[in-house]
Amino acid sequence: MTSASDPVLAFPFVGGRPCLDFVATLGRRHATPVERIPDAAALAHWFHEAGLTPDEGPVQVTAGDLTEARVLREALHRVLRSAMADDDPDPADVALVNESAARPDLAPQLGERRWTARHPARAALTTVARDAVLLVRGPLLERVKKCENRDCSLLFLDDSQARRRRWCSMERCGNLAKIAGYRSRSRTGATP
Repeated sequence: MTSASDPVLAFPFVGGRPCLDFVATLGRRHATPVERIPDAAALAHWFHEAGLTPDEGPVQVTAGDLTEARVLREALHRVLRSAMADDDPDPADVALVNESAARPDLAPQLGERRWTARHPARAALTTVARDAVLLVRGPLLERVKKCENRDCSLLFLDDSQARRRRWCSMERCGNLAKIAGYRSRSRTGATP
């Protein structure tokens, strides 16, 4: 299971949308990938941290749910990247995302419970899939960006007023870039 004490495995919730945060459960896609949902317990933990659980505690997640989640995550990633590049996505990925989005999702509730569902894990995945469909089909797609840190592969919704956000977050990649820039300028200024 992921641990908040391990910064590599901690879930990054910097995407600004559930679908972008879910895609981020596989990190460093461009290098040696980091699987942040290695088991069913980690997926249940992600659902809980993402606020997609019907109760206060984690939901029951089966090995089948985990497999389905990983397949959906990768299809979502490919569909999002295709849409960002204004390319046609793979029809198989579109069919998978649409099939998942068509299932019953989490039903919002008033009172103590935030959500309800007959099959909470599957409903949480459906909620994520629907979020991706709405993002790809809506006006916010043009604001989805990839982090400019070459060691990061996270996608995020640029909600800054000037639409000039470059990093998935200042705490993760922005500060690293600032430190690297400072060190580079310091070395350049220190040599005659």
